Amino acid sequence: MSAREAADLIRDGDTVAISGNGAGMVSAEAIFAALEQRFVETGHPRDLALVHSLGLGDRDALGTNRFAHEGMLRKVIASHFTWSPKIQQLIREEKIEAYCLPGGVVQQLLREIGAGRPGLFTHSGLGTFVDPRHDGGRCNQRSREELIELMHVDGQEILRYKPFKVDVGIIRGTYADTRGNISPEEEPIDMDIHTIALAAHNSGGRVLAQVRQIVDSGDLAPRHVRVPGIIVDAVVEDPHQQQFYALGYNSSISGHRRAHLGQMMAAVPDKLERRIIARRAALELRNGASLNFGFGIPGGIFGVIAEQGTSDELWMSVEQGVHNGQMLDDRLFGAARNPEVIVPSIEQFDYYSGGGIDITFLGMGEADRFGNVNVSHLAGNLIGPGGFMEIAQNAKKVVFCGTFDAQGSRVSWSHGRLEVLQAGKVHKFVDRVERITFSADFARKHGQDVLYITERAVFHLASEGLELIEIAPGIEIERDILRYMEFRPFISAVGTMPVSTFE
Repeated sequence: MSAREAADLIRDGDTVAISGNGAGMVSAEAIFAALEQRFVETGHPRDLALVHSLGLGDRDALGTNRFAHEGMLRKVIASHFTWSPKIQQLIREEKIEAYCLPGGVVQQLLREIGAGRPGLFTHSGLGTFVDPRHDGGRCNQRSREELIELMHVDGQEILRYKPFKVDVGIIRGTYADTRGNISPEEEPIDMDIHTIALAAHNSGGRVLAQVRQIVDSGDLAPRHVRVPGIIVDAVVEDPHQQQFYALGYNSSISGHRRAHLGQMMAAVPDKLERRIIARRAALELRNGASLNFGFGIPGGIFGVIAEQGTSDELWMSVEQGVHNGQMLDDRLFGAARNPEVIVPSIEQFDYYSGGGIDITFLGMGEADRFGNVNVSHLAGNLIGPGGFMEIAQNAKKVVFCGTFDAQGSRVSWSHGRLEVLQAGKVHKFVDRVERITFSADFARKHGQDVLYITERAVFHLASEGLELIEIAPGIEIERDILRYMEFRPFISAVGTMPVSTFE
C-alpha cells in the first residue's frame, strides 16, 4: 500500500514503536512523513505514545522530529533524544510525558512483551536515575506513571520494567517479497526490527514495514530474512529510500562488498582537546580484548587506531551490533565500512549486559566527587543515555572521555607544555551530578576499573571518590585543575600524561 494508506491505519491513542538510529539508519521515513502530513491536515492521529530505543533524526525535521507536534504526541518512552530538539522542547515545556530508559532495556522489554512475559527483570539501571528510589525514569513533572519496580530475587536487587501493549510497530528493511518477508540485507544495521514487529503483532497490533523494493516470493535468501511475513500487516515500497539521510546505498557499509579504503581511513581529530583525549584513551587499548566505543568524543579514538594501524589486532564493537571494520563517527556513528559482523542490536545488548565487554570508552557530560557520571540530563535538557547505561554498568573497565570543562575552554600545546588559554564557563567536575547515569557505588561493589580522561588531567575511581592520577605537562594542579572543580579529589602520587599524547 502507499505510505499514506499505511499512516491511515494508526488510530488516536495508539502506542507506536519505531526502529531507527542516528542519521536515518533503518528509519521508515516515508511512513513517518505520511503520518506527519495526515496529522497536519486532519489533526489525527492524536495522543500517540511513541516508543523507540536509540535516537533517530537530523536535529531538525526528520526521524522522531516528525512526531513532535503538540497534540500528536501524549507520551514518549525512549533512551535518546539528541537527534530531536523538537521533542526535547515538548518535554521541557511539559506538553508531553517523557520516560527515559536504557536503550538495551527498551529493546529487551519489547522482546518480553512480544513473548508474553511479565516484563523485563534485570540489574540494568540500578543506582541510576531510572531506579525507582531516584526518578524511576520520569523526566518531567507531567510524567507520573510507575514503569519500573524494585524487586529482590535470591537476595539480589533487580528492576522489573513493566510491559505495555504495542498497537503499531513501524520498521524498515531493504527488500520485501510478495509474502511480506522483510530483509534488511543492504542496510548498515539490523537494529531491533524483529523485536518491534514481534511486540506489535503479539499485542494484537499492526506491523507496518517500509522497504526500497518489493521482489517476487522466493527471491530472498532465507538467511537474509529478519522479519517473517506472517507478522507483517502492510508493506510500503519507497524506491527513493536511502541508507542514510541524503546518502545512497554503499555496499561496503552493508557488508556486501569490501572496499579498498586507501585514503578514506578515519582521521585523527583536528580539535586539540579531542585529539589529546583520544590519544590518551588509546593507551588503554589492549590487543585481543572485547572493546566498545560510545558516541561523541570516544569516536575520535577510531582515527588514532587508523593512524597506528592496529585495527587488525583489536576487537571493536558498538551497541548497534556492528563489529570491527572502519567505524564511522559523528552522525554516522553506529555503522562501519568493511564490517566483519553485523548482528541485531538486541543481541549486542545481551552480550553487553551479561558482562562481555573488557574495556569500554564512553563520553562524560559531568562527574561528581563520588565518581558518578551524568550524560543524560545536562543544563536542564533531556539528552538520554542511549546504550550508555548497560555498557558502563557491565564492562570490566570503563574509560570516560570528555573535556575538563565546557563552553569556551581553550588550550594550546607548544614547547612540550600544555597551557590553558581560557577556562570554560561550565564546570564538568561538580559536587553532585544533575542525574546519575553511571553509579559509582554500583561500580565499586562490582569491582569495575574506572578512569576519567580529559585533555588536562586523568582521574581514577577510588574507594571513596575521584583520585587525581595524572596531569598534562605544564599543568599546575592548584592553578589549572582544582580551581575549576567544585570539590577536591584525592591526591597522592600524581604522574604526568605521556608527551606522545599531545604531539
